[in-house]
Amino acid sequence: MTDDAAAMKAVKPAGPFSTWEFGLALRYLRARRREGGIALIAIISYVAIALAVMALIVVMSIMAGFRNELLDRMLSFNGHMYVQGQVLNDPARDAAVARIADVPGVVSVTPLIENQSIVRAAGQTTGAMVRGIRPGDLGSMAYVNDSLSDEAKRSFGQGAWGGDNVLIGKALADGLGLSVGDPITLYSPTGADSAFGNLGGLEKTYRVGGTFSSGTADFDRIFIFMPLEQAQLFFAKEGLWDVIELKVAEPDRVGDLLLPVREAAGPGAIVSDWRDRLAAFWGALKVERVAMSIILGLVVAIAALNIISGIVMLVKNKTRDIAILRTVGASQSSMLRIFFIAGAAIGVAGTVTGLVLGLLFCLNIGAIQHFLEGLFQVRLFDADVYMLDAIPAEVDPLDVLWVTLWSVFMSCVASLLPSWRAAKMDPVEALRYE
Repeated sequence: MTDDAAAMKAVKPAGPFSTWEFGLALRYLRARRREGGIALIAIISYVAIALAVMALIVVMSIMAGFRNELLDRMLSFNGHMYVQGQVLNDPARDAAVARIADVPGVVSVTPLIENQSIVRAAGQTTGAMVRGIRPGDLGSMAYVNDSLSDEAKRSFGQGAWGGDNVLIGKALADGLGLSVGDPITLYSPTGADSAFGNLGGLEKTYRVGGTFSSGTADFDRIFIFMPLEQAQLFFAKEGLWDVIELKVAEPDRVGDLLLPVREAAGPGAIVSDWRDRLAAFWGALKVERVAMSIILGLVVAIAALNIISGIVMLVKNKTRDIAILRTVGASQSSMLRIFFIAGAAIGVAGTVTGLVLGLLFCLNIGAIQHFLEGLFQVRLFDADVYMLDAIPAEVDPLDVLWVTLWSVFMSCVASLLPSWRAAKMDPVEALRYE
């Protein structure tokens, strides 16, 4: 064997996605227009993908922020778990409450009475939901507790049978024209028991001891808080509870506590969680999340399809180069990979740029909002209506991962179709008219 033959035998062909394929693909993208490059189309495709990815991340983060903020407020007011059944009438229910409070992950245990009532004040009549609660349990509702004045907290529950001070939602107070210290008359559909039987409806005038804001206007419009002992007397439920409400450290993992709480509550206890009480609301949030993901995912797909036109034009302009490369030994798969790399590079670059811009926007959304409000002298987000200082945005790593993978996948799919056409090109026909 001669030295030349041995040298030729020692040379190994380049493997798939080798350096020369990447180099040639990136060179085609950088080529000037008179050299048959597609710089302008590549830039347009790059910008379109970047903006689409940025928009998807921002919208998904804002939706997640609103969803979590709303759920946090609703769960702060309503609780995370509920215990009902035989335990409410058991003589040893206080011991059961103590056992429930000792379950790891349970933050607070609150016995409640809830009943509908008719409200009369300032010549107006409306309906309301009266919630009987122990004064010390107001702290379990963070938004309500923080909105109350110190005087309202001190006076609530003071006096015989809890006293005559009640707390009403700010929206309800505004609707009835009430302020702290004003009288408010409640009508109970079930009266107190006597020697002559049940007395029927009971009417009593209370004093507005304070107003609260739960962070959810619907709750502020219909709820009234009354000391538990007074509510038991007013609704003829002396010594009774309607439900035991629990708050847990991790509401998203409330399902893990169902069995331990049921065992602690004892036989006959019925344990449910907030997902049962808010099933319709929770289902609507999930449907909205999926629908918005699909719609915005299509926007990213449409942006990625711009790559097709760019690679098609690149293939057309590089027909002579393809033919020459094929005649000197380049395989069909090499041609496919070269143009596939060119298209995928546009998509990956656009995805990374959009990802960075989207994350920066979400992390600084408050500053951006306040800057625009100062620049245009308008309120983009009314804090009095939404009870938030700025638009909430919460970046979910799973959303970011999904957007990134989807954008890269669509870019690769869009690059593959015209690259397949370049690989199938016949070099003889390509050079026939050159």
